[in-house]
This record gives sequence, C-alpha cells and structure tokens, in this order.
Amino acid sequence: MRVFWMALAVLAITQGKCGVSAEPSLPPGQLVREVVYNEQNDHARHGYWRYWVERRSPAGTRFEEQVETGEGPVARLELANGQPLTPVAQQQEQARLEKLLTSRDEQARQLRQYDEDEERIGRILALLPTAFLYQYDGEENGCYRLRFWPNPADNAHTIEARIFHSMSGTLWVDARSKRLARLEGRIGENVDFGFGILGRLYKGGWFRLVRVQVSPTDWKTESLEVHMNIRALLVKTFARETSETRGGFVSVPAGMSLRQGLALLDRQQAEIEAQVMDRQQHPAGAGLSLAPVPLAVRR
Repeated sequence: MRVFWMALAVLAITQGKCGVSAEPSLPPGQLVREVVYNEQNDHARHGYWRYWVERRSPAGTRFEEQVETGEGPVARLELANGQPLTPVAQQQEQARLEKLLTSRDEQARQLRQYDEDEERIGRILALLPTAFLYQYDGEENGCYRLRFWPNPADNAHTIEARIFHSMSGTLWVDARSKRLARLEGRIGENVDFGFGILGRLYKGGWFRLVRVQVSPTDWKTESLEVHMNIRALLVKTFARETSETRGGFVSVPAGMSLRQGLALLDRQQAEIEAQVMDRQQHPAGAGLSLAPVPLAVRR
C-alpha cells in the first residue's frame, strides 16, 4: 500500500523551527484553512533545491545526494550503512542512473510517480480543515501549537480520509508565515480496508514530521519518522519503521533536466573529492582555509 502513500504524504508537507511569537487572532479552524491555502499556493511556485537525504530502516541506512529538476527529482546513492559503495554497488548505481537518463519509459514512470505523489499531497492538504477539530494549546518557539482529533461530523469517503479519521495529535504553525512547521500524529483505532480482508492499519502507530524554512517562501522536510504496523490480505503483518533526515539545502536553477541535475551532482562530488585531497595534502595548521567537507564525505 506504499505505506500510506509516502506515509500519508501529509508528512511531506511539514518542517523545523518557527518564526515569531504572536497571540492567536483567529479561531483555530480558520487558521488551519489559511495555512492550507498558503501551503497550496506557495507550493505551486516553489523553488528547486539540492540537499542530502539519509534514510534509516531495519534494512539499513542509505545516504543520498538529491537535486530537484523540472522532470522530477534525481538522487545518487553515496553511502550504504555509513560506508562508501563497493565497486559492484557503484556499477549498479551508475547503471540505474544511465537507465534513467536514456530510457523514456523510465523517465515517464518516475515523473508519473512524482506527479501522483504531488496530487496526493494536495488531496490530503485539502482534508485538514474538515477532517479534524482543533484547539489552541499554547505557543512554542514562535509557533501556534494546536491539538487535533477526528471531526465526527465529517464523512470519510476515501481511504486517505478514513486514515485521518483514526488520528489525533498536535500540529505547530509558524505564527509569522502561517505555514506548517511540525506535525505529530498517532493512530487511535484500527483501520480496516475491504472489511479487513485487504488489510488493516493497527492502532498505536505514530509519525512525526519536522520542517525547516529554507527561503522566504519555501519550506522543506527536515526529518520524518513513521512507526506503524500493517496487515496485508489477512496474511502478513509487518512493521513500517522509517526515519528520514534531510539537510544541506542549496538553491539550484529552476527547470533543469534530469541530465543537468545529475551533472550538477557530478560537479559537486568532484569538488568534494578535490577538497578532501587538498586536506590530506595540507593537514590542519598548514595555513589553508578550506570550507567544511559536506556530511556525505565525513560519514
């Protein structure tokens, strides 16, 4: 079930530390409506960014460099379980990227998946004002903190809405920009699909999403944790344990192609390797002033 579509995709909407403190001047439901409006409209004119992504799961840790392009994001695996790729793994990664650059079918598949995820995020955002009831719960670091729980008057007709109707939690809204800054939720009751035949989402699962402001208009996901238990087709119950961290956000030109995005990552890697070589040849204290080596090299 693609684990709730990027962990409900809503998780891809939230992030970091908040702006300035202010007294609430709107009913909480109206504030959420304005937040959703801002998210949807600012997202439509978002910038493009390069950053690193570290994903941790029971299968291991993956560290990738990623860049956003007009044809969707492109990422290159740099470290596996904290170690540089083996020669075989490097060949596999290079083959994957070559296939992406040369296969129109693969490009179309990736872009279609990206567009579907974006559409799903939009649908989930649209649910927020009506799926929950909200109550102010104080202020924290310049954010409004709101508690939320399912709205019994709202009819859940879609799978996304049914999952929402099983959740309660807390969200943080940046008081200055009225943008989502953080979201935490917990599944309060089991959610059955197809009367439990197709699957079940068990109560007790939880997620946490933190966002960070990277420009006057852009917010990006800084960390995401998902811990949920799912049963598929009455047979297999499995845990979804995911932890993802992002950082090193740098603005890049808008509308790049996939090939241009990968070339940018190649240039970055070449610069990193040259910097590492310089540091090896000129130990600390030799009088050189070098920029810090990015995390992908230090790990």
